[in-house]
Amino acid sequence: MSKLNILIVDDDTINRKLIKALLSHHKNLIGSIYEADNGADALEAINKHTDINMVLLDIIMPILDGKGFLKAFRSQKKNSSIPVIVLTTDDSQKNKAINYGADDILIKPIKEEELLKRIKYWVQEE
Repeated sequence: MSKLNILIVDDDTINRKLIKALLSHHKNLIGSIYEADNGADALEAINKHTDINMVLLDIIMPILDGKGFLKAFRSQKKNSSIPVIVLTTDDSQKNKAINYGADDILIKPIKEEELLKRIKYWVQEE
């Protein structure tokens, strides 16, 4: 299995740094880690870094929120096989996120074991 190149999309710098730190413990699984602080920047990152093969996405963000990102991201056929895991504090967002094109959802605060379990699950599905 080749290493995952992950895009972390969250307007909270601390959340991004925490997730990046958790992922950096798993160099056997994780390759590059990219960051964006809103959905618009995330779409730019996807186009710039064509090696991204997983997205960890916050829903509530300024400029372009997670739902807007998912709508734009999933409208491009080339992105159909890239798993998107939504990271949110709001459990009631699960169905909405899935309806907008997310593959999975994790409730914050993120636990390293659960994050890795979900990442590995979606990698095996490919």
